[in-house]
Amino acid sequence: MATPRTFAIRTFGCQMNEHDSERLAGLMVADGMVRAASEHDADVVVFNTCTIRENADLKLYSALGQLKAVKEQRPEMQIAVGGCMAQKDRGEILERAGWVDVVFGTHNLASAPSLLARARVEGPQVEILDAPDPEANRDMAPALYAVRELPFAAWMTIQTGCDNTCAYCIVPSVRGGEISRPLADLVQEATMLAASGVSELTVLGQNVNSYGRDITKRGPLFADLLRALGDVAGIERIRFTSPHPKDLRPETITAMAETPAVCPQLHLPLQSGSNRVLSAMRRGYTAERYMQRLSAARGALEDLAVTTDLIVGFPGETDAEFDETLAVVAEAQFDSAYTFIFSPRPGTRAASMERDFVAEEVIRARFERLKAVLDRSALGKHEARVGRREEVLVEGPSRRNEQMLSGRTRQGKLIHFPVTSEAHRPGSLAMVDVVHGAPYHLRGEFASLVRPPRHKARIALLQS
Repeated sequence: MATPRTFAIRTFGCQMNEHDSERLAGLMVADGMVRAASEHDADVVVFNTCTIRENADLKLYSALGQLKAVKEQRPEMQIAVGGCMAQKDRGEILERAGWVDVVFGTHNLASAPSLLARARVEGPQVEILDAPDPEANRDMAPALYAVRELPFAAWMTIQTGCDNTCAYCIVPSVRGGEISRPLADLVQEATMLAASGVSELTVLGQNVNSYGRDITKRGPLFADLLRALGDVAGIERIRFTSPHPKDLRPETITAMAETPAVCPQLHLPLQSGSNRVLSAMRRGYTAERYMQRLSAARGALEDLAVTTDLIVGFPGETDAEFDETLAVVAEAQFDSAYTFIFSPRPGTRAASMERDFVAEEVIRARFERLKAVLDRSALGKHEARVGRREEVLVEGPSRRNEQMLSGRTRQGKLIHFPVTSEAHRPGSLAMVDVVHGAPYHLRGEFASLVRPPRHKARIALLQS
């Protein structure tokens, strides 16, 4: 019997890319391959790329350069590049890295195994679709075929693409316009995931709040989807990312509050606290409207944890406008935030604002000031949880200390607690008493086991 070929996947970028990599791994396994110990040992190496940040290009070509010598020693090794950068750069990747065998885009991820097979016979292959195949997109059921890092937690893509026109964002160019999957298909997929032991489901989309608008040609269906997923037996926790503040509707907040499985966690990207900057970003809301919707969500959901995204140094941002951002961030009291230094991406409106770019040293100073405000609110939020008993879904041993277990509360907060025989298995649900709060995590003590893991060994690929 022939030895199976091995593969390795390196992921750059967001949760959508992480989920795409899980799907890629599932496709490789279905094609008879097994995961390699490392990239240098693999027969097939796939780079699933991002193009949101400027240094994403540098990271990819650096990684490709490191594999060039390996491929020269092992010519049978195959290297593939997929994802957003492949969609954007197309043939340029082969021009800059001629040792790459396959380039595929965001709309034809499922073609990767066949392209690799063709490349072994015909030589390098480049296949980039300008738009997804509607039939393939609506029948993809991707989470079922994914090889997940945590077998009890799954991502589920409910839509692809984006219809917004944010000045700094290249996503619409590389992923296209919004296409929603039918609600019934998503419920069926969630039901099958629950049957395999998945208990936590994270819903993914570029703007989940607008889910279904392209189906109804009227209003979105996101509130209906949350309620429907909440009715799936076995799905105990539902999270979603990312919503757009301009589309956070009252019915969505109500559905969150009335659906027990939906976790009290909301990621609501602010980006800036300056109305002029928000307008230049083409975000479609003001700081005041953002705060109104945040207040409505907090008023409806008890113990809601709120996270956000913030961009520092958008072209033309003045010191006074940055101070406005600091003021809004201080008022909002976020639990945590993803902070980004503005990075111009070719093809976006913001990239053409070169004469208004903010000096790097100014951006760095602002970034540190913003971090100080965010860390202060995060620490305060976590210290306020000391003495509480939290429901924790155990993920496994801590990466830094094998004597500690790590897990997530319903608010999505990372908590570490000493290993215990009752709750040592990943996927266990435990009650943990919080004894210490730090800016980026909690520390606790095991109180009781709610239930052991529900998930089974990875089920065979489902047949259509």
